[in-house]
Amino acid sequence: MTTKKTNLATPVAAGIAAMLLAGCAVGPDYARPQLNLPKQYTPAPPASKEAEGVPLARLSPELDMPAQWWQAFRSEPLNALVTQSLAGNPTIEAADAALRAAQENEAADRAAFWPSVALGYAPTRQRVASAVASPVSSNASLYTLHTAQVTVSYTPDVFGATRRQVEGAEAGTELQRFQSLAAKLTLSSNVVTAAITEASLRAQQAATLTIIAGQKEVLQAYRKQLTLGQVAPADVDAQEAALAATEATLPPLDRQLAQQRNLLATLAGRFPSQGVEARFDLGALQLPTELPLTLPSSLVEHRPDVRAAEAQLQAASAAIGVAVAARLPNVTLGVNSYGSSAYRLADLFKSSSLFWTVAASVTQPIFDGGALKHREAAARASFDQAAAQYRATVLAAFQDVANTLEAIDADTRALQAAVKAERTASQSLARTQAQVRLGDASPLSLRIAQQAQQQALLNLVQARALRLTDAAALFQALGGGWWNAPQPAIVSSSSISPASP
Repeated sequence: MTTKKTNLATPVAAGIAAMLLAGCAVGPDYARPQLNLPKQYTPAPPASKEAEGVPLARLSPELDMPAQWWQAFRSEPLNALVTQSLAGNPTIEAADAALRAAQENEAADRAAFWPSVALGYAPTRQRVASAVASPVSSNASLYTLHTAQVTVSYTPDVFGATRRQVEGAEAGTELQRFQSLAAKLTLSSNVVTAAITEASLRAQQAATLTIIAGQKEVLQAYRKQLTLGQVAPADVDAQEAALAATEATLPPLDRQLAQQRNLLATLAGRFPSQGVEARFDLGALQLPTELPLTLPSSLVEHRPDVRAAEAQLQAASAAIGVAVAARLPNVTLGVNSYGSSAYRLADLFKSSSLFWTVAASVTQPIFDGGALKHREAAARASFDQAAAQYRATVLAAFQDVANTLEAIDADTRALQAAVKAERTASQSLARTQAQVRLGDASPLSLRIAQQAQQQALLNLVQARALRLTDAAALFQALGGGWWNAPQPAIVSSSSISPASP
């Protein structure tokens, strides 16, 4: 029996020794999942072509995206507002605080690689019953005992549980880092979109006021012609109705513009009553002549949401190792206590008062009702869930880029049609007005021409704004250029990392 026990123990001891020397860690080593990425975002190339009055922005895979991508719209007020928003928005402050918390938690987990040392001092005052023997050499029943000791404990990372836990903490830090980058990208995109929307509303206001001014001139002319008997009262009433209908569109525009200003103030970290100084006009925002187009193979590296999903996947992978290690023996070495006990402070640390203990332990779970086994199975299922979520995030990222490219292509063609429609409607209105003055056209024809010109002018404003908005959406869909900005340290400076755990 003794020989069999020795033979059985030898490979176990050799296995533990080999793990200590090799420093291996149980559980899977993380590797990015293989993705069969396409070579292009959309099934077909853009259909829009260069047209008069509408320049065609070129999509360039060779053009790298700057970190401050909003500067491509060449608006100093917009640049200042985005910078102010990134500095003052509480959402960004919260994301940065979450990143710092993750860094500190990672540093705390790294501390498990090192022994823990504690220093203690415990004075006690005690009285024993005089009927029993006193524990002190003086036989006094009232005495003081001073005890000072140093305790050192260390748990070697035999199976890599600590390393997997630190790996998960590192992935958590990466997750918060990319969530912080995603929050900044979302905020800057929201500011740019809000500024473009404000500019569009101002342009629609201006167009509506121009239309109202023209309608008022026609109404005054009709009233003069009515006194001369050249038009019927019904024509005057119809023109008044058209004017009132156009004027009724102004209050909704005023409301939307006020709400947009409130949104800009809130994005900048201000109360709506404080407002923002910047005012945006559509003519002052220029569409970039060249737009970056990241290669599909690089999109998974550049999208913060994809990188955050990958960090979650890596954390789930590390959690498997932690769950596997929990089922293996737990070795605790060097649990040491060294100290001194004396009845007087002056006698502390004399040779006669010293004491010490050295202990070690090995704990192997035997029966827990299957709890550890099911926790490992749950960790593996969570990894499968995170892997599926990662693939879903990648698919959504490619969909975002494809949708944006299709939108930019459609916007270009829509703007070209809107420019042509507005030019035609303005010419038709001018011709009809001249004919009315000469008596060659009816007031009904004039009202129809006015309505067509009004709608064409508003469509042109909206088409220009939508093209700018979708250009900003492309910058966001491609990741926002964060990789070209100086990156802060991921791990806290207060952390201590061993050279070889």
